[in-house]
Amino acid sequence: MGRMRRVKKKEISLPRLNRLQPTLESTVLKLLEEAGELAQAVGKFRGLNGECVSMSSDEVLQLITRELLDVAQTTVSMMFVLEEEYGIDLSAAIDQHIEKLIAKGYLERNG
Repeated sequence: MGRMRRVKKKEISLPRLNRLQPTLESTVLKLLEEAGELAQAVGKFRGLNGECVSMSSDEVLQLITRELLDVAQTTVSMMFVLEEEYGIDLSAAIDQHIEKLIAKGYLERNG
């Protein structure tokens, strides 16, 4: 019997925001905004934006982390919209996503 490999996971549990009324359209626009802010933070870290960066590497990495979490929160918000407004089964979609990753060779099947 082959050795089972454990797939490394980074799990995140973020709340459904209850002081907003997001729509699919408003959420995708917010997601693009947050992704742009993440790209800007990474650009600062790499010195790609042409600005003289007065932040330390640690400060820039903290900024990248905050922006990444903003992207994740907005993504989770969009998942709630898809479930609640459009009846999408996110559990099934996640299973299909994992199967796609296996089929593309990005992930090895357990077992």
